[in-house]
Amino acid sequence: MLSVVTPAFNEAENLPILYSRLSTVLSECDAEWEWIIVDDHSRDTTFQVITDMAVKDNRVKGLRLSRNFGSHAALLCGMEKAKGNGVICMSGDGQDPPEIILRLVEKWRNGVQVVWAAREARADATQDNIMSSLYWLMMRNMSGMEDTPAKGADFFLIDEVVVSALKGLQERNMSVLALITWMGFRQDRIFYARQKRLGGTSGWTLSKKIKLVIDSIIGFSYLPMRAMALIGALTVTSGLLCALLAVSFAIAGHPIEGVGLLLMVVLVLGGIQMLMISVQGEYLWRTLEESRRRPRYLIETATQNAQAPPSLGEPTRTHKT
Repeated sequence: MLSVVTPAFNEAENLPILYSRLSTVLSECDAEWEWIIVDDHSRDTTFQVITDMAVKDNRVKGLRLSRNFGSHAALLCGMEKAKGNGVICMSGDGQDPPEIILRLVEKWRNGVQVVWAAREARADATQDNIMSSLYWLMMRNMSGMEDTPAKGADFFLIDEVVVSALKGLQERNMSVLALITWMGFRQDRIFYARQKRLGGTSGWTLSKKIKLVIDSIIGFSYLPMRAMALIGALTVTSGLLCALLAVSFAIAGHPIEGVGLLLMVVLVLGGIQMLMISVQGEYLWRTLEESRRRPRYLIETATQNAQAPPSLGEPTRTHKT
């Protein structure tokens, strides 16, 4: 059985089109399938559209989160509900062509446990391309994940063994893609050209992108802490050199004077200290977040064929299918 998991935020316009293409492709896979759509608390009629599709096709299942927890939490929610031997994760905006699934499934059936659909090209705006390339470059170099695709990959198929292992990792602030890369297993990739959105606007805002970058760095790299130590050592060395220079000038009869110079030194040192404290604060805050053990998501409601277990948040109402 194959499970397709799709996080959705304000995708009411795109989901019916995607369903038509997806059902056609999955019918060629010679396997039973289900499509789990996790509505990340959309502001439009996304969940009503999901409910309508579930009424017509029992293989379509819908969950709605109690608030906007983010696409990675929505992905985890869908994967934890999936019943398939293989789980395919793809976006709901049509940028990931469903036709690629056939190639993913072929690799998986040949024994690969994680199959990435790596982007060969993107139809996004130039700034999005640049930001994405910089993010994945950072992940390869700062987090020790050299095998990460150069242009990224958030369309993939993972085996049920990988899903089971992923469920055991209870991190709150994380990148699902980085976690799967870090976990290992037998991984391979195919390449495809990412397409433009079918319609609507992306909910992937700049603030969400910045949070993902910070979570990825702090969750998988100690380099910021090492950088702080290096900056501290360089600052101390510079201070000692300046002190020696000041003493030598004083001995030569030309003492350094002026409040301006002192103020400049204080501002530079103060700025460095504030920067270092803020980096430490990010690590400390995430440690606090982990210690609270709050659920990574809560389910507000679900279609009748996708009921949520009480431990993940009891649905407040049921949409009959």
